[in-house]
Amino acid sequence: MFERNGRLVLAWTGVAALAFVSLTIGAGTLHLEELFSGSGGNASALLRESRVPRTLALVLAGSSLAIAGLIMQMIARNRFVEPATAGTAESAALGVLAVMLLAPGISVLARMLVAGGFALAGTFLFLLILRRIPHRSALVVPLVGLMLGGVIDSITTFFAYRYDLLQSISTWMAGDFSGVLAGRYELLWIGFALALAGYLAADRFTAIGIGETFAVNVGINYNRVVAIGLLIVSLITASVVVTVGLIPFVGLIAPNLVAMRMGDNARRSLPWVALTGAALILLCDIAGRVVRYPYEIPVGTVVGVVGGAVFLALLLRRERQVG
Repeated sequence: MFERNGRLVLAWTGVAALAFVSLTIGAGTLHLEELFSGSGGNASALLRESRVPRTLALVLAGSSLAIAGLIMQMIARNRFVEPATAGTAESAALGVLAVMLLAPGISVLARMLVAGGFALAGTFLFLLILRRIPHRSALVVPLVGLMLGGVIDSITTFFAYRYDLLQSISTWMAGDFSGVLAGRYELLWIGFALALAGYLAADRFTAIGIGETFAVNVGINYNRVVAIGLLIVSLITASVVVTVGLIPFVGLIAPNLVAMRMGDNARRSLPWVALTGAALILLCDIAGRVVRYPYEIPVGTVVGVVGGAVFLALLLRRERQVG
């Protein structure tokens, strides 16, 4: 127990170190001597209005998406499923487009709820399709999700092009934190609160991850837990998409890396999954800001490259194990 807590404290320290590095990187020069002198000045305003909100947004988005990915993998009973490989994120983007077309003046919270409704519908459609596949393998499930996501993304692109909103919707899909400022990221706290709710129900998600028969035998209402899980995943995804755009593969990489060391117990692995997701997105954002400094590569692009490589590695690893 002491060794486990020590490793967790070390992981927290690592994420805190990455967060500090994130605070010090940016196009604007941060003069630390102004902070330590007590005068504050531009350095204090830069931290308060831009750097701290951005770093908090990175941590909140990364940890929430990682937990959403783990919950989704438990529901689908497949290690290669997450919001970006099940049509959930693309459905949320379609919801954002619907709001831009039909009710552009509604509040950000209402926009998130609409996007969450679309994400929930898209995820439910994904699970419905899976139920109609009689002998689905571990590799067929994410393939179905990717195809469904591609169809939904094509619909979004068509209507965005039709109504001259292609550039606007492309911004929502980029996964970019450069525009995060104080007052424009707080929606992510809702997603983080939902992730904490997922932690409270971790034992139930572990049970449904074993199977419907097992969950029913231990007295768990399987359909209710699945519905709660889908609602959590959909609203987390919507909060991230509405705030910063689509960020793929975070919910795939973090749970799989943790599962290699800790197994499938959601209660024990959820804190590690959250920390891994936060560390991953912080690292990718730092890399995106450093590679072409003072210009930035959107974090969604960097995570997409890294996540695609890890996704392929996981597929090949499973094939070797099966072979």
